[in-house]
Amino acid sequence: MISGKPEHFSRREFARRAGMLAAAGVFAPENPLPNPVPKPAVKNITIKNVSSNFEREPLNPYRFKGSAITDSWQAIAMLESESGIRKVGLGTQGVLWSDSKVFAAHSESAGNALMYAMSERALQMIKGTSFTDPVQLLDDILPEVLAYGKKITGNPDLRKTFALNALVCVDNAAWLLYAQENGLKQFDELVPAAYRPGLSYRHEKVASIPSFAVGTSPERIKQAADDGYFILKLKTGAAGTQQEMIEKDIAFLTAVHKAIGHYETPYTQNGKIPYYFDANGRYEKKETLLRFLDHAKKIGAFEQIAVIEEPFEESNETYVGDLGVRVASDESAHTVEDAAHRIELGYSAIAVKAIAKTLSMTMKITQLAYEKKVPCFCADLTVNPILVDWNKNVAARLQPFPGMSVGLQETNGHQYYKNWDKLMTFHPMANGSWTQTRKGVYLTDKSFYAESGGILAPSAHYDAMFTS
Repeated sequence: MISGKPEHFSRREFARRAGMLAAAGVFAPENPLPNPVPKPAVKNITIKNVSSNFEREPLNPYRFKGSAITDSWQAIAMLESESGIRKVGLGTQGVLWSDSKVFAAHSESAGNALMYAMSERALQMIKGTSFTDPVQLLDDILPEVLAYGKKITGNPDLRKTFALNALVCVDNAAWLLYAQENGLKQFDELVPAAYRPGLSYRHEKVASIPSFAVGTSPERIKQAADDGYFILKLKTGAAGTQQEMIEKDIAFLTAVHKAIGHYETPYTQNGKIPYYFDANGRYEKKETLLRFLDHAKKIGAFEQIAVIEEPFEESNETYVGDLGVRVASDESAHTVEDAAHRIELGYSAIAVKAIAKTLSMTMKITQLAYEKKVPCFCADLTVNPILVDWNKNVAARLQPFPGMSVGLQETNGHQYYKNWDKLMTFHPMANGSWTQTRKGVYLTDKSFYAESGGILAPSAHYDAMFTS
């Protein structure tokens, strides 16, 4: 049980506690890493040059949070060290997801431009500085980048997730530079010892979870189930007043359950297809959510609800541990301290996003969750194919989600990017066995772990943006 305020652990304390858990057999992985990963001899890396760029990718409209996105900016950051090594990191911007107030206050392009300006600010901050650890580098720059974001958006309450989202491309590049400077060849070698217990499992399969916007027809959802997808992310929180919203959400639940409620799957303990609902903070009161859950009970769908993600706004500190269903924190778990607070409020799962809140922060959160025995899964930000595999490296190593026999990863880019096939050609290992969904799952086989999903290999397309 967590005490009255969030716990703050040093890395040494993380490692000590993790060792105690392992010795006690708590959360011991069934598929552990084959050999202990040696501690790397860490270099001090000085950043000599930085640069950035971005590409705009059109989307099929993706509706959530009472609005919609139609354009996705791919932010690209370049870091060059004094030793001449140059690495390019990627980030996909999610303005509506990370701070809907910024999205509402500006045009879609302006919101993206503001986030991109924060990425560029971070790069200029670290130019000429040195680091030995990407996690510490993120900790050092996050406060100033957030303060800068508050200034340029004119929003004194700018959410930390907005700044973290802006830092993904920078953090991504820092990890790649760290890997090459230290001769690290695989993802497992990258993970610092303090965070390794939380990323120690090895799933042979990871569920590929598509996402369906508010208002999606039951026929389209049924088609996905017919194609082999066994867990579907279903956006609720329909547009309109709270009364209009709950009526639409209840009707949607009824239609979905009628369409696919009887489907069976080998990947759940009860053999039934699980429902994953995401309200994106649209519910204002607990009573409204209870109406949704009562209706689920009435129609026999309640037992199939695997998780409900972010039903309330972050400022709503309603206790959710007594609803009878697993409630997950996503946007509200900005940092490890925020994640600890959500656990206190009864949140019993965390949607982690190495591709939206940085790999560095995600490692901290997954370790905390591991120690608190709170399961995690990977959610998407409608990212490009390379970032899908950054997320997959995390999803494949998380402890099993209760009632499931495979890792869990939402990935919806193939549904919403108009040029998804083109983006796939930018992936350095686009033909890897793990890149394609097969009957609802990714095969995270030996080649996936050996190649780290291809994330450490250079992308010719993105590297070419910084050739001098």
